[in-house]
Amino acid sequence: MKKIGVAILGLGVVGGGAYKILTEHREFYKKNHNLDISVEGVIERNRERALSLGIEESKIASNIAEICSNSEIDIVVETLGGIEPAKSYVLASLNSGKSVVTSNKELYCKYSHELEAVAKKNGCGLYFEATCVGGVPVIRTLLDSLQGNKISSLTGIINGTTNYILTKMTDCGASYEDVLKEAQKLGYAEANPTSDVEGFDAVYKLSILSSISFHTKIPYTEIYREGITGVDPADIRCGKQLGYVMKLLAIGKSGENGIEVRVHPAFVKSSHPLASVNDSYNAVYLTGDGVEDVMLYGRGAGALPTGSAIVADIIYCATHQGDNYSTFKNTEKAAPNTKFIKNFESQYYLRLSVKDKTGTLSKIMSQFSKHGIGISEVMQEKAADGKVPLMLLTHTTFENEVKKLVEEINASKEAAEVLSVIRVVS
Repeated sequence: MKKIGVAILGLGVVGGGAYKILTEHREFYKKNHNLDISVEGVIERNRERALSLGIEESKIASNIAEICSNSEIDIVVETLGGIEPAKSYVLASLNSGKSVVTSNKELYCKYSHELEAVAKKNGCGLYFEATCVGGVPVIRTLLDSLQGNKISSLTGIINGTTNYILTKMTDCGASYEDVLKEAQKLGYAEANPTSDVEGFDAVYKLSILSSISFHTKIPYTEIYREGITGVDPADIRCGKQLGYVMKLLAIGKSGENGIEVRVHPAFVKSSHPLASVNDSYNAVYLTGDGVEDVMLYGRGAGALPTGSAIVADIIYCATHQGDNYSTFKNTEKAAPNTKFIKNFESQYYLRLSVKDKTGTLSKIMSQFSKHGIGISEVMQEKAADGKVPLMLLTHTTFENEVKKLVEEINASKEAAEVLSVIRVVS
C-alpha cells in the first residue's frame, strides 16, 4: 500500500473540509485506491481551531520551513486564499520537491506561469481543480475527458454568491441591497463582497478555464468585467415577462476571428439549461466539435464540495506517474498572435423611459436604424408622469454600436433616456 503524507496550509472553510474528508475516508481510500493518506502537518494561525479538529499538537507547524523539511510530507495543500503568504508558501513547497494542490483561484490565475515554471524545474505536480466551480469537476473534464475536442465556447454560472442574490431578486422581487444583507447573514456573501458582486472572482475563474479550453494563455486583464451591483429589480421583472432569467455569466468563445472573454449580467432564455441553475449552485456549459454540448452542474462552493475537489487532486497526484502541465506556453501575458475580440456580437435588452409624445417612438426607431440595430421584440407599459416605460430586444448586433446608440440617446434626452442595457443569451 502506498503511503502519502499531506500538509494543509490553512484550516478555514475549505482546508477544514478537506481535512474532514481525508480523515473520515482514510479507510475507504485504503480499500478502494490502495492509498494510506495521512495529514502529517498543518499551518494554522488559530491553534485552537487545529486542535479542535483533532490534529495532534506535534503536527501544527510554526512556519513553512518545518513543512518543507518534513520528509513524511509528499503533497502540500494550500487553502489560504489571497496572494501572500500563499505564493511564498507554494513556491517554497515546490522548491523542496513537494507537489502542491491549491484552491486559490486568484493566486493561480495571476501567477500560474511562475508556479508552473518552478514545479517543472523540480519535477513536482501542481493541481488546481478546486480553484474553479467548487466540487464540479470541470478542470479534470477539460484536461482528461474532452481533450479530443476543440472547445469553441464555454458559458458558466461560476460564482455562487451572485447566483444566490440574483435568484432571490428574481423569486422575491427584492432589491439588490436587501438580498445582499440576507446573503451576508447566511454566510453566502463576505462582509466585503466586492470580489464576488463586482465579478472579479468570476474573472479569475474564467481566465483559468478559458486558458485550458482554448490552449492559450488568457490573462484576467483581457476579460471584460461587469458586476451585479447595478441590477434593477424592474429589469428582472421585465425579463421574466419576455421569457428570460438574469444570471451573472462567464462567457468564453474561440473562433476564426479570435477569442472573446467576458463576465457580466445577462438574460438567459428560460428554456436554456443554465436558466434553471439557482441559489448557490454553479454550472458550466461547454461546446466541443465532437461531443457538441455538455453541461456540468453542482455545488460551486462550500467546505465539503471544494474539499472533495482538493482530495480528488491529492488522489490523482498519488496515483498518476508524471505531471501534467499546461498544453500552451504559460506566460504572464497572452501570446503575441492571440487576438481578442472586444467588439463582440450579442443580442441586447434595453429599457428606456420615453416621452409620451406623438412621433417619439418613430424617432427612437430611426436612431436604432442609423446604427444598424434591428428590433426583434417590443414591450410597453402604461405611461406615468408623461413618460412611457419601453423594453426592446434587439437582433444580434455589435457591442460598440449599442454603446454608440446609448450615448447618442442619452446625450440629447430629447425623446428618451436609456435606463439599462443587458446582454441576452438565447
